[in-house]
Amino acid sequence: MSQDAPPSPKRLAQLGLGLGALGVVFGDIGTSPLYTIRECLRVLPASEHSTAVLGVLSLIFWSLIAVVSVKYTLVVLRADNRGEGGIFALMALGQIDRGSKHALTLGVVVVLLGAAMLCGEAIITPAITVLSAVEGIKEVWPKADHLVVPLACAVLAVLFGLQYRGTKFMGGIFGPVMLLWFFVLGSLGLWRIIENPIVLQALNPMHGIRLLATHNLTELSLLLGSVVLAFTGVEALYADMGHFGRRAITVAWYAVVLPGLTLNYFGQGAYFLSGKGSAANPFLSIAPEGPVRLALLALSMCAAIIASQALISGAFSLVRQAIQLGYFPRLTVRHTNAEQRGQIYLPLVNTTLGLGAIATVIGFKSSEALAAAYGIAVTGTMMVTTIALAYVMRRAWRWPVRRVLMICALFFVIDAVFFAANLHKFADGGWLPIAIALGVLAIMATWKTGKFEIFRRVYGNEVTEDELCRIASSQHIVRVRGTGVFMAGNPQGTPLVLLHHVKANKMLHETVVLLSIMTPEVPYVPDDERLQVRELGEGVWRALASYGYMESPDVAELAEQIRARGVPLKTAEATYYFNREMIITGGDAKMWEWQKHFYAFLSRNARQARDYYHLPPSQIIEVGMPLQL
Repeated sequence: MSQDAPPSPKRLAQLGLGLGALGVVFGDIGTSPLYTIRECLRVLPASEHSTAVLGVLSLIFWSLIAVVSVKYTLVVLRADNRGEGGIFALMALGQIDRGSKHALTLGVVVVLLGAAMLCGEAIITPAITVLSAVEGIKEVWPKADHLVVPLACAVLAVLFGLQYRGTKFMGGIFGPVMLLWFFVLGSLGLWRIIENPIVLQALNPMHGIRLLATHNLTELSLLLGSVVLAFTGVEALYADMGHFGRRAITVAWYAVVLPGLTLNYFGQGAYFLSGKGSAANPFLSIAPEGPVRLALLALSMCAAIIASQALISGAFSLVRQAIQLGYFPRLTVRHTNAEQRGQIYLPLVNTTLGLGAIATVIGFKSSEALAAAYGIAVTGTMMVTTIALAYVMRRAWRWPVRRVLMICALFFVIDAVFFAANLHKFADGGWLPIAIALGVLAIMATWKTGKFEIFRRVYGNEVTEDELCRIASSQHIVRVRGTGVFMAGNPQGTPLVLLHHVKANKMLHETVVLLSIMTPEVPYVPDDERLQVRELGEGVWRALASYGYMESPDVAELAEQIRARGVPLKTAEATYYFNREMIITGGDAKMWEWQKHFYAFLSRNARQARDYYHLPPSQIIEVGMPLQL
């Protein structure tokens, strides 16, 4: 091949994914220089600032290495479930719900809590990043203080308003901007480091250790709680892995993000040590006054908008996984890129996140106040990831117990130290992400428990396949022309909706298909493993279709595949039967009374199965089914 040959399509695709990862995955962690040094210095006495800078830089640098470079890029990203990441991928790989597919064990609840905290983080992250950037206006226009909150709300409204265009669109716009952002971060930082290279002493971890050793527990808690801001958004690396792939994320981190962040942090420290930097805004102060600083301010606002994208995309993936695995009510899911199946958009989730972020900005009014709320959810999610990772190491990777304990104990100690350092923030606003997480956890736990109780009642006294065939051949049952497709939650026995239909109408179609949609704990199911069809006799067939938790079922398309397997099914004439739950409380279900009422509310407002399965409304019949919990 000639040396001048153009890059291969595969190489170009990898470059495109890497650029997109810069714009989506690393937006949050990439904008941490906007406020991290400022918050670390703010918790220390002003008289210590000049001596504490090297220690602060050392803590930030080695935290990035330990948490991001070692834990996430080297270990956590290896735990991909057929290319997909996220907390539910860990649950599936680690078989945490093994032996309890319908019950909520302690391990499952812990994983759900981690997922819920990520949702809380997805609301606060856009608020703090956009606010911190917009506040930079006060550096060049001190009287603009009253414009900060309205402008931040407007920026968030535009950001969430564009989400329907999809991750590919957002990454295509954001990627080049973030590449420029990291180049500018690194260039400005390198310039200031060259001016004052003494700051490179902070690469020695002893500076950080000495800073910690010279302060009491209260001061340590405040300091480490601010250091956490350097790696907020780290969970996006794993949550968004299905959007871009492990390789693109890893290369982007080591080649662009880590060098840019390190140079900028050290540049801020170098300029501050020179006596010229501002503790109020060390980030903007490293740029020369005038047009350059204005340009940096404009670029930081763009980067802050982009920073919000990482956890928004991660939240979309997380909620869709929860829906497919039965932990969340059905919602509308739109695929935004035919070439990358993991890129999706959930309108209701997007609206909720957007309104939540805007309300947070209005409520807290400044990034300094929001920083007090930031950190508990981040570090809590990190701890859950470590616990779930231990299951994966032992059950999926078959690592020896001693090796698992050594590695995960180290990760857990680091996570726990940072988590404990953030507990003091609870009263100052840290309650907000915890409240959001508990609300999301209540939804997931209630939906899963309620579905199990419904399943138990519907299929508790099921009619066997042999009994169904005898019913179908009975002289008291009229067989009419056409096909009836009965949706069955259980791949065995007879769906209750069919029995209600027979009891009410004393008839059955000539062809009856019992269709069950199953979700194995894998992100995608190969096409050749999608469908199983077998004949039960008397014109009755059973079809079992499998979809991964990153896929959306399409029953209309399935009907064509069933017909191709030899079932006499005319798709244009088929009638699809669903049961419509009508929840009545006051029964003996093993649920709290508030959960029964809450499940009834969720059931009424969930997207109906007929819509979720992409079927024409004219071919659907719903059979009402009163069920008492």
